[in-house]
Amino acid sequence: MNDAHDRFLDTLPAGWKFDRFKDIVTLRNEKTDESSAEEDYLELEDLESGSGRILSRRNTLEVGSAVTLFKKGDVLFGKLRPYLEKYWEAEFDGKCTGEILAFKPQRIASCFLFYCLGSRWFIERCNALAYGAKMPRVSWPTQLSQFNFPLPPLPEQQRIAAYLDASCAAIDAAVAAKRRQLETLDEIRKSAVHQVLSEGLRLGLPLKDSGIESIGVIPAHWDVKQIRYACEVNYGITLQLEKGQSVGDGVRILTVSNLTIDGNLDLEDEYYIDPAELTRADYLWRGDLLFNWRNGSQYHVGKTAFFDMEGEVAHVSFLLRIRCGRHMDPFFLRSYLGILKDAGFFSGAKDKVNKTFNSSE
Repeated sequence: MNDAHDRFLDTLPAGWKFDRFKDIVTLRNEKTDESSAEEDYLELEDLESGSGRILSRRNTLEVGSAVTLFKKGDVLFGKLRPYLEKYWEAEFDGKCTGEILAFKPQRIASCFLFYCLGSRWFIERCNALAYGAKMPRVSWPTQLSQFNFPLPPLPEQQRIAAYLDASCAAIDAAVAAKRRQLETLDEIRKSAVHQVLSEGLRLGLPLKDSGIESIGVIPAHWDVKQIRYACEVNYGITLQLEKGQSVGDGVRILTVSNLTIDGNLDLEDEYYIDPAELTRADYLWRGDLLFNWRNGSQYHVGKTAFFDMEGEVAHVSFLLRIRCGRHMDPFFLRSYLGILKDAGFFSGAKDKVNKTFNSSE
């Protein structure tokens, strides 16, 4: 082991010691292959990254191998991909996958060990020693067991852990309050946008029923038209893309990954194709809108970006190109489509898109 990783132990407070991991805990080795419907089993994905909390429990009815038994008060640590920072102080007797190590504290308080396993120095050292390119992990007998841990007197360990409990709880409460505030402000923003786009800027105008449930009332002097009558809508091209070609090798193609959730273009991912595969109708014009209809939560169905690039650019078939006519402003339409997306209107994916842009309904 490299002593440089333990230099912080040279300046410990008076009265503190340090010792090897294997001399202050016992690794749980008890196994069972009995299936059970009890929700007391943990996989790696049940541990939340970086928080020291669990997200869920499961049973072992469909587990095909022996699992590790742990006891309340043990401290668990995920040895696979240690950079995910998965650790937890057990609040019940249970079982876990073999990719989770369960430690029974002997000469260290479990609450203090919990914070040690989540500390930066511990995680960074695990990451430095992890082996395996695709599935990096750390070994207990040859690596973790040799780590040195700071050891204040036991009462001081408990006081430190209590202080961290209170401090972290206060920080978590502040984060939760800020998140609620942001959610409230986001709802106010959406409400303001919806009101202006459906009722106009001037309050008190005569209103009429639009005849469309999702729109509601509109100013009496407004019209309602299907998008297909106000815009030209076109699906992009279907092809296999190769990432990372040089700029000189063809025409740039925009994909779903180039659209941000807030309606802008992110040009980090670059794809290019041979212009011979395109027709003039495939090229984008400045002022076009790109609308993502692809299903799946990671794609954010309904996100819409304004195209304002120089040069020859085309787009893939998972993106609709919307070219506004003289009766439709593209920025207005982008905002309105954003309202529909936020309301979950496009959750039906392509069939809902077809009804919105192409059908006579």
